[in-house]
Amino acid sequence: MRDLVREERVALCDLLLELGPDAPTLCEGWTTRDLAAHLAVRERRPDAVIGIVGGPFAGRTERVTQEYAARDWPDLVRLLRDGPPPGPFALPGVAGFGSLHEWFVHHEDVRRANGQEPRRDGRLDDALWRILGAWAPVLLARVRGIGVELVRTTGATRRVRRGSPTAVLTGTPGELLLYLFGRQEAAQVELGGDPDALARLQAASLGV
Repeated sequence: MRDLVREERVALCDLLLELGPDAPTLCEGWTTRDLAAHLAVRERRPDAVIGIVGGPFAGRTERVTQEYAARDWPDLVRLLRDGPPPGPFALPGVAGFGSLHEWFVHHEDVRRANGQEPRRDGRLDDALWRILGAWAPVLLARVRGIGVELVRTTGATRRVRRGSPTAVLTGTPGELLLYLFGRQEAAQVELGGDPDALARLQAASLGV
């Protein structure tokens, strides 16, 4: 898993340098510079992370993020490529920001917004399928009154939310993850199951 995280990190940094700081992303209103600054804050400034979701610390987070965004573009990308600095705050998922699903989604935020097609990587798909078992219920937390079943294109199935009626989402693990992270328009996912369940799913706010 650690190797895949590193591969996603390096590939994203290579793409950022190729596209430059003003390219679009799937994150509404964000350029590649905005996304890179956000990732740098997540890894390097645990004192500012709490304000990412809003609240009384949001102003501080915004100021710190703008400081990173103002850096020279190659320098900002280098910070991401190097990873978090060692120290007491370099914890996985906080300063380390080492989760494969996070790097995958943000890599695709840049790829898809710039016309690149879905990737096919068996190792990556297998890892993301395992991750979906833990993360899908979290990403569906605001969905009410329905069940949700995920179907991998290989035929494997996973019921990630109990309930009836049931919505069925079919796709590769990466596409399913993008859908559940709120990138529905970009994700190549086939929708099936009960029509009412699908309507509720499509009306719900997905992601974290």
